[in-house]
Amino acid sequence: MSPSSPATAPAATDARPSPAIRARVVVIGAGIVGCSLADELTARGWRDVTVLEQGPLPAPGGSTSHAPGLVFQTSPSKTMTEFAAYTVRKFGSLEVDGLPCFHAVGGLEVATTEARWADLHRKAGLAASWGVRGELLGPQECRKLWPMLDESVLHGGFHTPDDGLARALLACRAQMARAQARGARFLERHTVTAIERADGRVTGVVTDRGTFPADHVVSAAGFWGPVIGAMAGVHVPLLPLAHQYATTEPLPELAGADAPHGGEAERGGGVKSPGEEAGRPILRFQDRDLYFREHFDTAGGRLGIGSYAHRPMPVDPFTVPAFDDAPVMPSSLPFTAEDFAPSWQDSIGLLPALGASRVAEGFNGVFSFTPDGMPVLGESRELRGFWLAEAVWVTHSAGVARAVAEWMTDGRPAVDIHECDLHRFEDAQRSPAYIEDRGAQNFIEVYDVIHPLQPMERPRPLRTSPFYARQQQLGAYFLEGGGWERPHWYEANAPLTEGLRLPERDDWAARHWSPIAAAEAAVTRERVALYDMTPLRRLEVTGPGALDFLQYMTTNQLRKKPGAVTYTLLLDEAGGIRSDLTVARLAPDRFQVGANSGSDLDWLLRHAPDTVQVRDITPGTCCIGVWGPLARDLVQPLTRDDFSHEAFGYFRARQTYLGHVPVTALRLSYVGELGWELYTTADLGLRLWDTLWEAGQRHGVIAAGRSAFNSLRLEKGYRAWGHDMTTEHHPYEAGVGFAVRPAKGDFLGRASLEGQSERTATRRLTCLTLDDPAANVLGKEPVYVAGVPAGYVTSAAYGYTLGRGIAYAWLPAAAAVPGTAVHIEYFGRRIPATVAQEPLFDPEMARIRR
Repeated sequence: MSPSSPATAPAATDARPSPAIRARVVVIGAGIVGCSLADELTARGWRDVTVLEQGPLPAPGGSTSHAPGLVFQTSPSKTMTEFAAYTVRKFGSLEVDGLPCFHAVGGLEVATTEARWADLHRKAGLAASWGVRGELLGPQECRKLWPMLDESVLHGGFHTPDDGLARALLACRAQMARAQARGARFLERHTVTAIERADGRVTGVVTDRGTFPADHVVSAAGFWGPVIGAMAGVHVPLLPLAHQYATTEPLPELAGADAPHGGEAERGGGVKSPGEEAGRPILRFQDRDLYFREHFDTAGGRLGIGSYAHRPMPVDPFTVPAFDDAPVMPSSLPFTAEDFAPSWQDSIGLLPALGASRVAEGFNGVFSFTPDGMPVLGESRELRGFWLAEAVWVTHSAGVARAVAEWMTDGRPAVDIHECDLHRFEDAQRSPAYIEDRGAQNFIEVYDVIHPLQPMERPRPLRTSPFYARQQQLGAYFLEGGGWERPHWYEANAPLTEGLRLPERDDWAARHWSPIAAAEAAVTRERVALYDMTPLRRLEVTGPGALDFLQYMTTNQLRKKPGAVTYTLLLDEAGGIRSDLTVARLAPDRFQVGANSGSDLDWLLRHAPDTVQVRDITPGTCCIGVWGPLARDLVQPLTRDDFSHEAFGYFRARQTYLGHVPVTALRLSYVGELGWELYTTADLGLRLWDTLWEAGQRHGVIAAGRSAFNSLRLEKGYRAWGHDMTTEHHPYEAGVGFAVRPAKGDFLGRASLEGQSERTATRRLTCLTLDDPAANVLGKEPVYVAGVPAGYVTSAAYGYTLGRGIAYAWLPAAAAVPGTAVHIEYFGRRIPATVAQEPLFDPEMARIRR
């Protein structure tokens, strides 16, 4: 398996056109996303495509019209890297009037601090994981690529030769021409004034120059997305922000004779060919939130400088002027020189020759930001046929367009898009205040070194469990996810670390970590601990058709008596894993479903018949995991019901009382120990916590956090959807084929699994143990087999019970054999590891089933 195999698909062509489709599509916005989407849709046989644009074509005045065109492919997100890689390949195959739409000058990110230099090593690992070519360079090698650099301030740089500059407007023209040749039409100066709808479906788009009937409408309006969304009654969580860009006077240092040439051309430099607008790699100086690119015209070579170092400048999309009313164009605001002044001095510090120059011109260009920095993609459930392709930069434009086109025509994208799904945001994350706070913070942090666990600063706390006050009293260290405050360990447990011997961690692995997690894991294995599981999503599925509905939607056999709990999967039509669920049948027509995200709720609601009701009960309920060998000793005295193994077996459910509190008890354990998940209503949550805490004192109960939980679940081999498996994987590859029961009858995705098995899988989610007991990895690192990158880490933690690091990784099936030696690259070091037989802990399940 290539770590980036989905990114190798060909660009949209007419090589395999689908039969003509009569669906009428209206795309709102003829920027880079709208033009790319029209090309991708028509290449798939959807010919009745109309693209509406309020400005003039081909430069209508949105973000595309001023975008500097930087394309750096490597991202912590595999999906975003694949979007960018496809954009590079597609635009690299297009030209207009002999001019290429992509210029592979390469990219060079330089480090002037030790922290950034370490992060570039981490980024080099990400590039290797996702299949992007790159190499780390010393200061002198960086200066060969960029002679203007002051190498004395450099620690080094990361060079990616296949990155470069996208000519966005040329790419728009090229794709417009291709789409028009297949039947699409592009209409300029059509301002959308309304979205027509009937019976929950979109029916047309109203403009100031007529109405256009439609079966599908796609909002690709860029920072105007919230405006179009409001017309459709669809919330678009997007904040437009201004970003400064300036160009210098012509610089003698950029003259063609001084550009790198000869052997250095292979690293992205070289004398410019006719039509090229740059010769050297795009330069990123992220320690000062800056980037640089060359511009060449008849006046000579100038330097373009982009800055994220200034204050956030939010823009109200509802007040942006029309094209004819804007001084330059709607997306270009007046340059605020005072904001740029510190960045100019920082630029001179890196490129001293700029000291003899000055800023000739500049502007504040408007771009789109979301609360988590990712695009907003997908079809609205409230208004069927209304799609969003918003908050997309040029870097990812063609890749996003391909994914949305696949989604519309085939029912699913080929790549996993859960990080971009419009339904990923909770209601609490959709307020204008939240979007503004988080959007502005994402602007500030766009070039920061961000740890995978690093939480946003504001607004916090937003969502808290009923136990929050008790957790604070115990000194909980909170991180955040989905708006929830999640305890990762408790300072009250610090005395338990006395006598523990743990390997020292490097600075990166030590962030948002404490040795207290090891103590909490040990107590869970030896006594009993309380875990706050409230943030995990809970759905209620009821109605006379509930069983048949869930039987069809999921892979496992649910036709069991009330009281049964079943681990099962949600698949898409192609057999990809959309989610994994825990389904408890509480009554003949009532099920409690443990799910992963808002996308699960959306998926079930889209498919639910009139005889079924699906409701999110998470906000009104809470959950405590009581786990450890003394869990029964703690819980049994609190209830008159029999909690023995014989009376209350593993994967069973019961509604009972603990003390004064009504609870739904599920005999489940995601830490590999005896115990229960205990659910009650939010109003009684604190009483439940206090009841368990008081009863547990004689047993040495503690509160434990997510850090210990993650270590324990990896020791047991439990998968985390969204990390270890996604829609890109089928159950037999991911090691969850046991949850598939083809004999039960038809279910969604069943046909696509025919002929598939663990034996036929060409890649596998594989358990690795690190050979060095002192080594750590964190996730997304490349895995090398016989010296060649062959896969990537999905989840990792230190196994405190085992005394060594654990990593799960996708590897070719041939390498996923216990005993196989591999290496994991961690900050430039190759750490030896060995493929292990899973589960690593208690393979007989004796500790859980007792």
